[in-house]
Amino acid sequence: MMKISPVFSDGAVLCRRKEIRIFGEAEEGTLVRCELLGPKGVLMARGEGETRNGRFLVILPPQEAAVGCRLVIAGGGEAFTALDICVGEVFLAGGQSNMELELQNADEGQTLIAGHVNPLVRYFNVPKFGFFGEERTAAWQNARWEAIGPGRGKDMSAAAYFFAMKLQREKNVPVGIIDSYLGGTSVTCWMDAAWLERTGEGARYLREYAEETKGITMEDFLKKESVFRHNLDQWNADMAEWKAAHPGGAWEDMVAEIGECPWDPPKGPASPYRPAGLYDTMIAPLTPLALTGVLYYQGEEDTWRTEKYDTLMMSLIDRWRAAFEEEELPFLFVQLPMWIAKGAEDSRTWPALRLCQSRVRDRMRNTGMVCLLDQGEFDNIHPTNKRVVGERLFELAKRVVYGETDSAEAPRVTGRRIEGSMMTLKTDQALMSRDGKEPAFLELAGADGVFRPARAMLEGPVLHLTAAGVSHPLHCRYAWTDYGAVNLFGANGLPLEPFLF
Repeated sequence: MMKISPVFSDGAVLCRRKEIRIFGEAEEGTLVRCELLGPKGVLMARGEGETRNGRFLVILPPQEAAVGCRLVIAGGGEAFTALDICVGEVFLAGGQSNMELELQNADEGQTLIAGHVNPLVRYFNVPKFGFFGEERTAAWQNARWEAIGPGRGKDMSAAAYFFAMKLQREKNVPVGIIDSYLGGTSVTCWMDAAWLERTGEGARYLREYAEETKGITMEDFLKKESVFRHNLDQWNADMAEWKAAHPGGAWEDMVAEIGECPWDPPKGPASPYRPAGLYDTMIAPLTPLALTGVLYYQGEEDTWRTEKYDTLMMSLIDRWRAAFEEEELPFLFVQLPMWIAKGAEDSRTWPALRLCQSRVRDRMRNTGMVCLLDQGEFDNIHPTNKRVVGERLFELAKRVVYGETDSAEAPRVTGRRIEGSMMTLKTDQALMSRDGKEPAFLELAGADGVFRPARAMLEGPVLHLTAAGVSHPLHCRYAWTDYGAVNLFGANGLPLEPFLF
């Protein structure tokens, strides 16, 4: 019996201007033929492929944007037809909870859901499972594309929604988002074990998890997992009810009433939070789909686990590019914003991970990073203003994906010079103090490595820095804190990117 991947079901969006790869399962040796037909039944593309190792792959030639198409897949005496197919831009949205935060829980979400209409923006939610079983199989087989219309789109990633809506308006082509994410996950959850073993840091995650879960049986794990899911689902339901009754209510007020989130997922052999826990179930089934690019928002879970996040994230990008068969697949990601829990001390692990993220951008081709230094919320690790995230991702895509030169991106330091007790920094655009006060969170250090607060004089794109007690500065850093309100912004209204030299 032939099984077609649900990513090719009714309403699917296929990637334009790249070879279209259609895949699924069939009896060994079955010859599978595919046809893509236009709105009037005119043949757009045809191809065939033989089933090997239980899987078939049919490659169709690249197409321009189109709507109202049909996809016919036939083989072994069976035939399937998917209707309302579009050809356009297809992005994979991945990561953890800040990408997962749904439109229904975001600012503007309820109002938008009630009346938005854009049938050319569609999304496909990959079922969230850490192991293969009957429940996961049924969920995968029933997964479908959904078009944006009144009352629909509530369970779409809010950040990806705002990205897709702006992209569709600007490019006037269909846009498909494949949502594959899970809150609370490490970057290592999204690579397979063999790939993790390629780096010392990935191997460490695997080894430590194996030691922590030694002796835990599947039966024990599933019992604890069931209790955890029940409690978490109840808390999420209470949260949704509270938010509906208190529009715009403060996070701390909600927590005071319904309690802290019962986040304590059990560890075990099938935990989705284990290293390599989600690659096989949530990424591999999508491959080798042709993509326009990747949107990725993750890192919070790794702030306390590693000082080598850049190594792990570069490995992730390499893995996904290999799996989706495109060496320079555009990879757009979000740098962590400011955040600290109420009553917590500044760990400075968040700025360290932000620095790792910027290194990834600097070292890997066809990547881009959104700066959110001005978007964090005190004691709320899940800011609900996702419009700014999505629209900054769009600005990034203009340059990285489409080669445009008018994209609005955060200002960055491009050079430095030391003269006596002064360090002068050059940025790629004029800077301003948004609140009119002296620039905050700038620090200098000399040969002793001790950072001291710096005073700054602004001259357009130039910053002149001095610090009491630093007679000959050698190092400089900016925003080296988990949480704080920055005031240095570029002429385009975006915050200066954090740095450490």
